[in-house]
Amino acid sequence: MKDGLVTMIGGGGFVGRYVAQALFKTGIRVRIAQRDPRAAYFLKPLSALGQTQIVAADVTRPDSIAHAVDGADVVINLVGVLAGDFQRYHVDGARTVAEAAAKAGASALIHVSAIGADAASPSAYGRSKGEGEAAVRAAFPAATIVRPSIVFGREDAFINRFAGMIAKAPVVPVLRAGTRFQPVFAADVGDAIAAIVDRPGETAGKTYELGGPDVMTMGEIIRWIAAAIGRTPSIVELPDAAGALIARAGFLPGAPITRDQWLMLQRDNVVAPGAEGLAALGVTPTPLAAVAPEWLVRFRRQGRFGRRNADLAA
Repeated sequence: MKDGLVTMIGGGGFVGRYVAQALFKTGIRVRIAQRDPRAAYFLKPLSALGQTQIVAADVTRPDSIAHAVDGADVVINLVGVLAGDFQRYHVDGARTVAEAAAKAGASALIHVSAIGADAASPSAYGRSKGEGEAAVRAAFPAATIVRPSIVFGREDAFINRFAGMIAKAPVVPVLRAGTRFQPVFAADVGDAIAAIVDRPGETAGKTYELGGPDVMTMGEIIRWIAAAIGRTPSIVELPDAAGALIARAGFLPGAPITRDQWLMLQRDNVVAPGAEGLAALGVTPTPLAAVAPEWLVRFRRQGRFGRRNADLAA
């Protein structure tokens, strides 16, 4: 694959930037297809001269996807939304990418889904992810499916979101405090996908579930974040009855959770027993505590200076 071409659909997004950087290290040529190409320009200086091409593409426009995958050896679909029209992006969009990859003669397709993908899920998000996987496999049977747990990284919208809440509020309510997660570092996801690109024959048709080394409940995650940023709010674990009432108001602006997110929280978000994951791809998982404090420091009262002062006082 050294002289091959990889097209990344949605490569300028949060996870995509880590996948791109992992691929840059291999020397392979990378075409980043983004709805707004300007959102991916920051990646070009990170690659070698002539290694990266950035094009406009939108999974709701099949002609643009066909253009983006033309001549690609491997296609990676990273498009996903956390709210909005799940059918349009997770199912119809995934089918569009898979059909275009097959028609273009790509040797491999990697589809990034999520743990919890299930066509029978009570959640529209989980259901759309499951239906999207089925649509991909129907169009490209040898596709490799990647299901990460909650992905954390410097730019994430999960750990950072809660850190922002904890930094501002004296009382932090926790919904479904006992639901378990297996947070996975974005750079590990990038390395895992790069490993799949490097051995398409070995990984074809398989599903990989990616989780980090730590399984943590929602309550444990909130308490860990609070300790990491030096905050001591009152953390209140709400009963399910209260959580359900809050979720029903999730359509309101500023609501902390939508009803669909509430439904997703009814199931643990961890790697299934016996599922192949990071280890099968030669990637050592990175603990949350090993890297997150470096960027969470901005949520401390005096930022980096606050942490330095705490170290001196110890």
